[in-house]
Amino acid sequence: MRRQPGRDRGGQTGQTGQTGPSVLIVEDDDETRAALSRELTARGYRIAEAPDGRTALERWQLRRPDIVLLDLGLPDMEGLQIVRRMRSEAGTPIVILSGRYEEREKVEALDRGADDYVTKPFGVEELDARLRVALRHAVGPTGDQAGRLVAGPLVLDAVRHEVRVSSRPVDLTPREFELLRVLLENAGRLVTKGRLLRAVWGTAYQDEASYVYVHVSQLRRKLAAADPEGRLRDLIATEPGVGYRVSAPSDDSKP
Repeated sequence: MRRQPGRDRGGQTGQTGQTGPSVLIVEDDDETRAALSRELTARGYRIAEAPDGRTALERWQLRRPDIVLLDLGLPDMEGLQIVRRMRSEAGTPIVILSGRYEEREKVEALDRGADDYVTKPFGVEELDARLRVALRHAVGPTGDQAGRLVAGPLVLDAVRHEVRVSSRPVDLTPREFELLRVLLENAGRLVTKGRLLRAVWGTAYQDEASYVYVHVSQLRRKLAAADPEGRLRDLIATEPGVGYRVSAPSDDSKP
């Protein structure tokens, strides 16, 4: 990895106060993984690390990251197996990081669901740009070109990993943020509790419907506190026994 001059590299993995997107770095080379962690932390990302495929999947199940940076050449399994597993459960963006140069491997990784492919050696600025592009694209057709999901006065910014209501910041936990993102991405459509559990918590929590109820309640409370005018009162509607539905984003209401 080529370092860029003139940047602060003092951040540490897990640094308190970081509020940017969370990245799961899956890389078996200790030196490369440490350098990636240091550089991305300095740019505001929250970092989790995995030196092999088994650890990556365990941490993926424990807490869904906003984006995955994945080396294909892992000691215990092929990176393409991880792409297939993650893509079967969620739409989290995956950026492949590898020293392999054959075109067929790049095409196969993209065909299996990876969002981008960065070949070693690479510049940190380029990697940062690729991550931001993948985060913007992850919001799907309901998002704008800046990677934001808008519903009236509410704006969820996937790249900055922040939520605002009428420019007022809303302090959400990672689970609450991901829950709101999935609901907004599917604005106007019913999202079942099972789908929310798979996307936000993973298949290991498939029978824990109470998790969704508790987190939706907390999410509603925080949004209401940031919205004294009550414009978001009916944003998240409950479909009894099935799931939740959010109102379609409004184009004529400015955040």
